[in-house]
Amino acid sequence: MTYPNWLTQRAYLTGNQLALSYGENEWTFNEVNELALEYSGKLASFGITEKSRVALLSKSHPDAVFVMYGCMHIGCEMVMLNERLAGGELAYQIDDAQVDRVLVHTALMEKVAVTNPISFDELKSVEPVDFLLKTEWPKDRTISIMFTSGTTGNPKGVRQTAENHFSSAVSSALNLGVSPDDVWLCTVPLFHISGFSVLMRSLIYGMGVRLYEKFDAAACADELCKGQVTHSSMVGVMLEQVLREIEQRDLRVSPRFKQILAGGGPVPVSYLQRAEAHGIQVLQTYGMTETSSQTTTLQPADAKTKIGSAGKPLFLYQVKIDGAHGAGENGEIFIKGPQVTPGYIGQFRERPVQIDGWLPTGDIGYLDVEGFLYVVDRRSDLLVSGGENVYPAEIEKVLMAHPAVREAGVCGMPDEQWGEVPAAFVVLDDVQAKEQLPSFCRKHLAGYKVPKIFHVVDELPRSASNKLLRRELKKWL
Repeated sequence: MTYPNWLTQRAYLTGNQLALSYGENEWTFNEVNELALEYSGKLASFGITEKSRVALLSKSHPDAVFVMYGCMHIGCEMVMLNERLAGGELAYQIDDAQVDRVLVHTALMEKVAVTNPISFDELKSVEPVDFLLKTEWPKDRTISIMFTSGTTGNPKGVRQTAENHFSSAVSSALNLGVSPDDVWLCTVPLFHISGFSVLMRSLIYGMGVRLYEKFDAAACADELCKGQVTHSSMVGVMLEQVLREIEQRDLRVSPRFKQILAGGGPVPVSYLQRAEAHGIQVLQTYGMTETSSQTTTLQPADAKTKIGSAGKPLFLYQVKIDGAHGAGENGEIFIKGPQVTPGYIGQFRERPVQIDGWLPTGDIGYLDVEGFLYVVDRRSDLLVSGGENVYPAEIEKVLMAHPAVREAGVCGMPDEQWGEVPAAFVVLDDVQAKEQLPSFCRKHLAGYKVPKIFHVVDELPRSASNKLLRRELKKWL
């Protein structure tokens, strides 16, 4: 089975509709498609073809969208790099993905230590050459690759196919509904599945995207009140900041604004109540990089009676609790459906993703008697800081590289602003080295992964098999 090229099909069907806006600038689908075709020719001038795999490091900017769409016209695979990562983290992902070229937003060039990266400025300056336009896309074509951290401490490159993205968009549409004048406010990063999935919905629905380089609570509050946007994606901390802006400035949310999809962990009931008071529907969701965005969603009508639930599966998906024998019993969450990745790349390419068609998520949860999903633990050790997934093992690996650190354990610590932040416990050969650890971590980790406190201890809690007991570290806090 194949799909028609989503860009050319959308330009053909509703070419004069708004596709993208950023600041004071707007582009229709026809204009976006023409720019994407031009970028395809520019990419081809650097030898990029449908057999290429390219890495993309960029801020959330229209140029990034046009480059992505140019790649989609050519048919090459895109590895989405997180601009917040440290140089060493980026180097690992670029190497693991074995990319042919690295495309870099000019302002981020200093982060990339590879031979002959292609800056956006350089890309703009070259003349386009002829290229082979992919008019049809096989459903198993890999469109994007996104790295997600793992319990090993090394991130895994997750493949996301045309079928994955299409089924995700269609399932969301069956849940939310689609209107020709919908506009999605996108302040989440395009290198995340939360942001990239907005672009995919845009092409598949014919929906406009109002893009921001980064989250700005005041600007988001203004957007919700101006009446031009209809949907948005946020995590709990973002929602609270927007609500605070609305309340402090006594703003009125436009009746045209419909819904906010809230991921990255449960949203406090108080946030839901405050949002409802302003006419904002908040839909709590559960999903992951391996499922190409949301898998379950809690409807507003159920928010009060199903407090803490991530809702029921979207129409094309199934969820079960492995090892559970009845409602309310905890077990590992398994997911099935056409949105589930076919596999990983790089050093994890041989690791099986599915068991008899089911994805074991590593998350613990349960289904109640009505089939509503409750996520008990976002994977056993994962902490979510401002919507960013942070794995303790990755931080511990960096800490253990310091010559004075004998042992290291990391867990999540509650934080009013970010929900959770990392906290570290270390066994040191030289106690004075504690002062070096924050700067040492900053050299190797993104800022949000650097522990906010460091406790020096004599030993770490371990099991009989000598495994670190991170749940005990939380008690120590």
